Amino acid sequence: MDKATVADIYELGDRATSDVVVRLRNKDGRPEWFYCHSSILSKKSKFFADRLSVISSSCQTLDSHNCIEVCCSGPEYDHYVKLLRLFYLSDHLVTDSWDSVRTALGVLQAATALCCEEIAQSCIEYLEAVPWEEKEEDVILKTISGLGPVAMPILARIQPVDLNAVKHVFISAIRFATSKDKSLPPFTDDLKTSAQEQVEYMLAEDEDLPLVTADSDIKAEVKIGLSKLFSAFESELNLLLSESDRSLEEAESKVLQCLSDLEWVCSILPKMDMLKDFVCSWVDISVNVLAVVQDKKLSSGIWAVKVKLIEVTAKVLDAVGYGNVVLPAPSRVQLLKIWLPYIRTMKPLLDSKCTEDEAFPYKMDADLCQGIEGAIISLVLALPSNDQADILTDWMEAEQVRYPDLSEAFEVWCYRTKAAKRRLEVGFNEVGNATVSL
Repeated sequence: MDKATVADIYELGDRATSDVVVRLRNKDGRPEWFYCHSSILSKKSKFFADRLSVISSSCQTLDSHNCIEVCCSGPEYDHYVKLLRLFYLSDHLVTDSWDSVRTALGVLQAATALCCEEIAQSCIEYLEAVPWEEKEEDVILKTISGLGPVAMPILARIQPVDLNAVKHVFISAIRFATSKDKSLPPFTDDLKTSAQEQVEYMLAEDEDLPLVTADSDIKAEVKIGLSKLFSAFESELNLLLSESDRSLEEAESKVLQCLSDLEWVCSILPKMDMLKDFVCSWVDISVNVLAVVQDKKLSSGIWAVKVKLIEVTAKVLDAVGYGNVVLPAPSRVQLLKIWLPYIRTMKPLLDSKCTEDEAFPYKMDADLCQGIEGAIISLVLALPSNDQADILTDWMEAEQVRYPDLSEAFEVWCYRTKAAKRRLEVGFNEVGNATVSL
């Protein structure tokens, strides 16, 4: 008699045809006695087959007085009951009976304990195929940890990915995140944002190690992406001067998107020791950028772009001013002389517009202003003394002397200048005395 026929004839709990009782021993006071059939138990479970073999070798016939005891704790009880019921279903009905990861895991534990290979395999196939919640993964790992090779399909979803595979995914994400293909449909902007978020996550150093480490291949790809972003930004920026008033708003939106992409890539480059690439590129294009945004045609518009430029420049000033990116003195002087007048002019202009119109949305908030001021002071103090003097002179002769306030840098410069003269005189005296003694 095949399995399907046996399952069709017998029913769990049918005392009239039962020839064996399974007792689920627990401490919760639940029903413990289940009237079963030896022909089904022995075919579905090696555990029961072994027990029935012992019983039949010691008795002439099997009847409902024969009892097989199974120990299970309270939380496991429902899963053992479900397992017994599954014994009486045909294979395709067993496959269709899973309703949750929790149930499949519980039955898997029971099936493993009772050596029910077919049902255990059905559990594993279900678990391998359905989505999991993150909180379920630890439970899954704990449950399958002792199952050996049979659990490999499940482990394949959890085990660490090959490092080369991670690298290829990361490079693809970088390409997508820095893409500027105008032929792509609009919805790809959301996908690009998602790619940028995942690139950040893969590089993050939190309680876990970062998923990727920047090697030469990754750095080469990032440089290509960075070059594309700067090229797209300059291209869109130059179009601002050629657009009519009607299309200027759309052109401004594209420039803002480019700036947002550049701001994003600037945030991830320190994790790959590549921030200097961004800073050098920003210094190189700064003159052309300000030539466009300060053009008379745009004097009373594109405020969002003008403020975003300051925000991106603040990151560059911070990186150079505090020594995270080391540039030669001429490049640092160039950076200051290009952007300091622009920031100094824009701050009171934006403040004035905010005063005139409380709904004016574009301004430099307090944290941004404080950050820029601190970075500029630090940057000035690290320059050669004569360069410091030029910048401080220009600052004091300008109309907008209140921001950024470089009085701290001026005080330090005065003290250092006098101290330097004194040290120089001491040095000359020491040299002269040494010469006389010779």
